[in-house]
Amino acid sequence: MFKRRKPHRKVLAVFLLLLLASGLFVFVDRRVRPTLFSIAEVEVTQMAVDAINKTVQKEVSRKNIDYQDFITVHRDYNGRVALMQANTVQINRMAADITLNVQQRLRDLQGKQISIPFGQVLGSYILADMGPYIRVGIHPMGTVSVNVIDRFEQAGINQTRHKVYLDFTTMVRVVVPLYSAEVKIATKVPVAESIIVGDVPEAVINFPGGILGVDGLK
Repeated sequence: MFKRRKPHRKVLAVFLLLLLASGLFVFVDRRVRPTLFSIAEVEVTQMAVDAINKTVQKEVSRKNIDYQDFITVHRDYNGRVALMQANTVQINRMAADITLNVQQRLRDLQGKQISIPFGQVLGSYILADMGPYIRVGIHPMGTVSVNVIDRFEQAGINQTRHKVYLDFTTMVRVVVPLYSAEVKIATKVPVAESIIVGDVPEAVINFPGGILGVDGLK
C-alpha cells in the first residue's frame, strides 16, 4: 500500500514557496528596481538630449541662422561697441519654430523601447552584457519649454565671445517592469555666436528672457 503524504508537508511546501516569492519580490523591489530605473533614466535622458541637439543643429543649418539675424551691434565714432540690441521678434519666431520640430522629434520616441542586460543591473562588470534583457518603455509627455538665454565669455585679449542658447525643458515617463516615473530632461543648445572686439555692454537690450511652451506631447 502507498503511504499518504502528510498534509503538513504540503502546507510547509506552500509556505516555503510563498516565502521564497516574497523574498524575491523584496530583493527586486529594493535592490534591482532602483538600479534598473537609474540606468534607464540615464539611457532615456541621453536619447532625448541627442534628439533635441540633432533637431536644433538641423534647423539652424537648414535655415542658415546667423548671429546677425538676432543681435545688432551698434558702435560709436571710435569703433567701440556702444549698444547691442536683440531682434526679439526674430528670436522668438526662431525659438517657436525649433521647439515645434523638437516636439515632433520627441513624439517619435513614443512607444520606443530600450533593452538593458540584467547583468548590468546587478552591477557586475563580467556579466554586464549578459541577459536576460529587460525592456524599458519611453513616453514623452507634457510641454516642451524653451528659454532663450545668452552668455558672454572671455575669448582672448580684449575679445569677448557672445553666445545665444536655447534652454530646453521637458518631461519623459520611463516605464520599467512594475514601476514607472517621470524624468525631467533639460539641455542647453547653442544656436549662434560671435566674437566682439573691445569692451561690451553688460546686457543686450530687448533680449527675451521668457519661456516659450509648446503643448501636445501627450
